[in-house]
Amino acid sequence: MKRITSLSDVSTSDRGAYAAIGNFDGIHLGHQAVLDLTRKAAHAAEAPLGVLTFEPHPREVFRPEDPPFRLMNAEARAHRLSKLGVDVLFELPFDKPLFGLTDAEFCEQVIVDGLGLSGVAVGADFCFGKGRGGNVASLRQAGDALGFSVTAAELLHLEAEGERVSSTAIRNALAEGEVHKAASMLGHWHRIEGPVEHGAKRGRKLGYPTANMSIAGLHPPRYGVYAVLVEVVTGPHAGNYRGVASLGVRPMFGESVANIETHLFDFSGDLYDAHLSVGLVAYLRPEMKFDGVDRLIAQMDADSLRAQEILSGIPITGFPDTGVRSK
Repeated sequence: MKRITSLSDVSTSDRGAYAAIGNFDGIHLGHQAVLDLTRKAAHAAEAPLGVLTFEPHPREVFRPEDPPFRLMNAEARAHRLSKLGVDVLFELPFDKPLFGLTDAEFCEQVIVDGLGLSGVAVGADFCFGKGRGGNVASLRQAGDALGFSVTAAELLHLEAEGERVSSTAIRNALAEGEVHKAASMLGHWHRIEGPVEHGAKRGRKLGYPTANMSIAGLHPPRYGVYAVLVEVVTGPHAGNYRGVASLGVRPMFGESVANIETHLFDFSGDLYDAHLSVGLVAYLRPEMKFDGVDRLIAQMDADSLRAQEILSGIPITGFPDTGVRSK
């Protein structure tokens, strides 16, 4: 997948693509529906499949005082889109020149002149331009006038609850530790991605070596212990593994900065600086502070046994069942 981060980097060969437009935080089933519409149009025209998104997320620009809310960082988003077959990712800087454009100016200066898109697809609730003044109707009007096609995907809802599939609903589910509900909206396990960092190496001394990763800037799922499926994306140990992870501030050791520490089953090796993707499959228990190290190790033994039992029936690279319907 080609990744373009500036309009000045768009070449002649990049023009003519069909692009899905949005923030794509989490790349949930609603996002994937938009991407599917784009794929069909691109395939029919024998054109590149693209995604047009923005970095940083607009909410980080307009509401910088908000606590971390993102479901994935830019690297994880790019990694996921690449897996979904996107040919070119237009990841434009969300800066004053861009967010100052009206919807009409955005269509002319970005979609047509800047990127030369043949067509775009969006969600039915899509709003864009200065003051969010544009919507699907105005986008279609601009497309008719400027010569690009526009399609819109219907909103999706969970079959059981009737709740709309959205990044906000996924954040709420994760905050409660409801990882299966989040997965049903995502169409994949919620994943935390990033490089493995050096830590205090306490896990190794306890018989549970862990790969430690930062969750800075991300919406924190409920603190606690999870059964996880792990993809080691880079390095000599690249592959898929089962494991157990502790997410939180480690109250046993007086820490205050949250991270995720993952122990891989049946693994031996060094993962420092490797890029990991940790999928949250089941919430096992909340964070706890123990009376001593022996009690902690006994609980870690129990957590590992339970995680292995849960994961034994799940394909190591599989996806959860989903229950969604169109609006």
